[in-house]
Amino acid sequence: MKSTLTNVAALALATAFVATFALSGTSLQGPANAQSSASAEAMAQLRATESQTISISATADVAQDLSRDEFDATSVAELRRVQLAAAAPVWSGPTVGDFIANPPYPNFSLDQVVQVGLQYQGVPYRWGGDTPAGFDCSGFVQYVYAQFGISLPHSVRGQAAMGTPISRADARAGDIVIFNDMSHNGIYMGGGQILDAPYAGKSVTVRPLWTDAYYIVRLGI
Repeated sequence: MKSTLTNVAALALATAFVATFALSGTSLQGPANAQSSASAEAMAQLRATESQTISISATADVAQDLSRDEFDATSVAELRRVQLAAAAPVWSGPTVGDFIANPPYPNFSLDQVVQVGLQYQGVPYRWGGDTPAGFDCSGFVQYVYAQFGISLPHSVRGQAAMGTPISRADARAGDIVIFNDMSHNGIYMGGGQILDAPYAGKSVTVRPLWTDAYYIVRLGI
């Protein structure tokens, strides 16, 4: 009888000991959902006071329907190009697409390319521009060559890939100047000069080439 009572007492003590440790372990930790509850409460306060809102620019819609032949994915720079082009003054004259469909100069001539290009001297530089409302470098070349029925992508790299590289000794005015790092291009004018849309704040003009890091490509012949 004494032995049985002793065993019962020992069992009771052991159970109490284990329960004490289990209780202290759980008391050291907050409720499993304490953090999520706090976050939910904070979000509720933000919504109640309208202290934080999210707005989306109207230009975001521009990114909904973009395509470029040479791009597998739309880059941030390309999105910006399209946004700026969309914000440019409205051009009511013929576009690149119009010229490709009905070229005013169906017979290609490098001399004629020069004459057509010179008509746009003074047109302001505009990133993403491909009309006389504003040109960027490749947009200018694209617009001029479209008038001869030559469809070019709106990028320096794409235009370089479509042309045939030629030596500088064989280069003629009307050919295309491609910078080695694909950062710029324009229409070669002979004598070490280029007709191009330079950069923001400038306009289409003839100027001396300022670097030797370029090559010449020919299209249309």
